[in-house]
Amino acid sequence: MDPTRKFFTHPATPAHRLYEALRAYFIERLPAAQVAARFGYQPATLYVQASRLRSGQLEPFFVQHRPGPKHQPKKDPVRSLAIELRKKNHSIYDIQRLLVARGQVISVRAIWEILSQAGFARLPRRLDEERPAEPRPLAAAKADRRAFGLTPTHFSTAAGGLFLFLPFLAQLQIGQLVRRAGYPGTPAIPALHYFLALLSLKLLSRERISHVMDVAHDRGVGLFCGLNVVPKTTALTTYSYRVNRQQNRTFLKLWNQALLRTGLIEGESFNLDFHAIAHFGEEAVLEKNYVPRRSQAEKSVLTFLAQDGARSVLCYSQAGVLQRQQADQVLEFARFWKQTSGRFPRELIFDSKLTTYPKLSQLNEMGIHFTTLRRKSPTLIRQLMALPTTAWTPCPLDVPGRKYKNPKIVEQTIRLKGYAAPLRQIAAKDLGRELPTLLITNNWKPTPAQLLGRYAKRMIIENAIADGVHFFHLDALCSSLHVEVDFSVVLTIVANGLYRMLARPIQGFEHVTAKKLHRKFTNTAAVVRVLHPTQIEVLLSLRAHNPLLKEAGLIDRPVQIPWLNHATVTIKIPTDTQKP
Repeated sequence: MDPTRKFFTHPATPAHRLYEALRAYFIERLPAAQVAARFGYQPATLYVQASRLRSGQLEPFFVQHRPGPKHQPKKDPVRSLAIELRKKNHSIYDIQRLLVARGQVISVRAIWEILSQAGFARLPRRLDEERPAEPRPLAAAKADRRAFGLTPTHFSTAAGGLFLFLPFLAQLQIGQLVRRAGYPGTPAIPALHYFLALLSLKLLSRERISHVMDVAHDRGVGLFCGLNVVPKTTALTTYSYRVNRQQNRTFLKLWNQALLRTGLIEGESFNLDFHAIAHFGEEAVLEKNYVPRRSQAEKSVLTFLAQDGARSVLCYSQAGVLQRQQADQVLEFARFWKQTSGRFPRELIFDSKLTTYPKLSQLNEMGIHFTTLRRKSPTLIRQLMALPTTAWTPCPLDVPGRKYKNPKIVEQTIRLKGYAAPLRQIAAKDLGRELPTLLITNNWKPTPAQLLGRYAKRMIIENAIADGVHFFHLDALCSSLHVEVDFSVVLTIVANGLYRMLARPIQGFEHVTAKKLHRKFTNTAAVVRVLHPTQIEVLLSLRAHNPLLKEAGLIDRPVQIPWLNHATVTIKIPTDTQKP
């Protein structure tokens, strides 16, 4: 049946059915019995409905009745007053306060609906003199180095652990590093103080710049930065856009030179890796890269990272790497390290996807040893699996805690397309994987066991990246602009180094993650006492792990801090009778 015809012959609603039945009875003059049979009525029912129609007792057929109250008990009593107040240039919030003062409680939403129904538009922004005379919130103080001063006082801070990093920053001469890097600043907030403000968010594990508002009124954070108060979100965000890659590169060079002087890194062997920081916004001009955490390619900022192999300290980064630049990053890092230390790295360890065979050939010409994985093809796997059992020799590994310590290996000399010299290949099985692992290197001196053990330690850069993701919020993409992301990653590098400096003297915590160090030591409150313009004491709250700080020599050690007007800062642990 035609759906259009069916709409009239088989009505779906009771009102429509009654309408069609009465229409057939009165207009088409059909017998009542026939109409009743067609539309499912009893003839007596049809007679009753017809009588009601004649007498005007039936409701309109095509009017929808909405259930619910026909009046608004909260809006109606205040409607006229709300409209009168709006005519006097009062805002919605002003009207609400005045109504509440009269005992008429109503929501802002309800007032907006009243005014909207009455035809009022949004109230234009008013001058202060146009606003009603009433108490107003006080504006927060603006960060200004010129307003910073040390007068005798004391106050509590929730960020007492920040002061544990002051001696390390002073030792590394962070002020000189920032100045020589050429970072921008203003008369109100010089470059060093901007840098320390952003760095403090990393050290406190704040996910984004906007989270500075959580500590905006904490005087301890402001003191750490050498400011009267910490800069707010807009100031810090605007500043991060002013930084360029050349300034970041220069800073990383100076930073690593400082770390070499303190012995925090050795600068001989490095672990290299890429990390894709996914972007979840819209209209981002970003390439798609493979994101392991999501097992798919997504728009992301590809970041190159280098870690000191001996000390597990992140020391170099380059964010915003394009796919066409990906293979060149290993050479770029080699040149960077020569500029930093005066020599090329002795050894580089990375996986098979980091670069290409021609680039490996260039590393070999520079005299740099490398160890990486060879990409496995089905043909190569068949050749290895076809080798007789006698070709595989045992190779015990001296790696404590490793589950698979007794692999079997086959060592060969090979040539690869694009690589200009012979390469050493070590195929290893029984390492916990179904297929053999293929290691290639241009280093002919170490034993196979030493090479396998060293490559296994490359995993520590992945652990460092995981720590950066979970604690320093490396994946909390601050922007789709590469410049700002690059600066954010540089701050992560610095925060990672400071936490490693903190961990180094604490017995039993030398290799723990930054997240655990924060939980045990730096996530603590304190009382700050400015005893004199040149003397500051920080009394940490009593905690179970405080004795380890004292044993490590981090307590009761006066340190002069240049950006605090050369005041001496001493961190103390109060006794039970001197609780802060």
